[in-house]
Amino acid sequence: MGSVRPAPWRRAAVVAALMLAAFTFNTTENLPVGLLSLMADDLRVSLTAVGTLVTGYGLAVAVGSLPLAHVTRSVPRRYLMSGLLAVLALASWLSALTAVSYGLLLAARVATALAQALFWAVMGPVAVGLFPPERRGRIIGLLSVGGSLATVAGVPAGTWLGGHSGWRVPFAVLGALAVVSLVTVAVLLPSSRPQESHAAYGAAPDRRRFAVVLTTTALSVTGAFTGFTYLVAFLDEVSGFGRDAVSAVLLAFGAAALAGVTAVGPLLDRYPRATLTVPVAGQTVALTGLYAGGGSQVATVVLLMLLGASVAPTFMATQSQVLLVAPGRTETALAANSAAFNVGVAAGALLGGVLLPWTGTRGTFLVGGLLTAVALLVLSWPAAVASRTTVDAPEPSAR
Repeated sequence: MGSVRPAPWRRAAVVAALMLAAFTFNTTENLPVGLLSLMADDLRVSLTAVGTLVTGYGLAVAVGSLPLAHVTRSVPRRYLMSGLLAVLALASWLSALTAVSYGLLLAARVATALAQALFWAVMGPVAVGLFPPERRGRIIGLLSVGGSLATVAGVPAGTWLGGHSGWRVPFAVLGALAVVSLVTVAVLLPSSRPQESHAAYGAAPDRRRFAVVLTTTALSVTGAFTGFTYLVAFLDEVSGFGRDAVSAVLLAFGAAALAGVTAVGPLLDRYPRATLTVPVAGQTVALTGLYAGGGSQVATVVLLMLLGASVAPTFMATQSQVLLVAPGRTETALAANSAAFNVGVAAGALLGGVLLPWTGTRGTFLVGGLLTAVALLVLSWPAAVASRTTVDAPEPSAR
């Protein structure tokens, strides 16, 4: 299979544009959380209705990922990515209109979510295909940094801007950022057929390992969100943090997540198994540790930082693994992994809500830790039969 290799500066510019797009999509997805009260008051709807703008977004991503990836599998990536970024820009600006109603805002959110579902499935192969195969993990790591910055900088900055200028202004800014990515991709990304790229297919196809990775994604994300969904209540009821301290604790969590993906990304190519197993193990320790030691504020902050440094690299590592072991087209496999992630988010929030009256917020972290421990067992189960040359060993060309 051939591969189009533009000049180095063009490749770097495209990757930077995709990082910015990942940042913009992730910020757009979670921004209503920080603007909940402002949006509810202005739109004259309940807080629950505004919350639906977030949960409905995740559901749309989970449902739309696989069908959209299959339908668009033959569309040249330059045109497809340009179209997705155009949807992001237009939907963001529609959300910023003064006269926008709740129904129109919800429609804009659904359109953005469907664009994001396909973006996450296609982004990896597009970026990886511009570089030699041995740089696969490092490119995925860079893209993950862009997405993680949304938690650390995007949502807090958007919340601050919305509080000072009105909730519509951040959406207008996000639309402008989407245009920057759109123009860069439309001008610099080659328009070759997607199947011509080496990243269109798994480097070492393995159906069994692919199933293990998807199961690990679903279980670990369900475990994380069983407790994390109710983190603010945990910090208040169990750890005794005041309302003013919660933002600082969440910032520490986000900073640790960014540090985690930054540190793990360069190691994905050399140690594909370890860079997935270690974060899942770290998440298990963090969740169960919060159950046991959440009464100590110092221990809570340390364990939450461990959780942040584990959760973000886990999904990044599963994406990298999918590019390695995908049994067919990688965009379809990545869409399946993205769907597993979003199903895990919804399932974790639902399970935590069911458990809450019986176990309290503390118990949700214990159950989340146990689910993550099961993910760790699943991840290690095929170790004896998996091919060490394709999964365990460092790739010689990555040295």
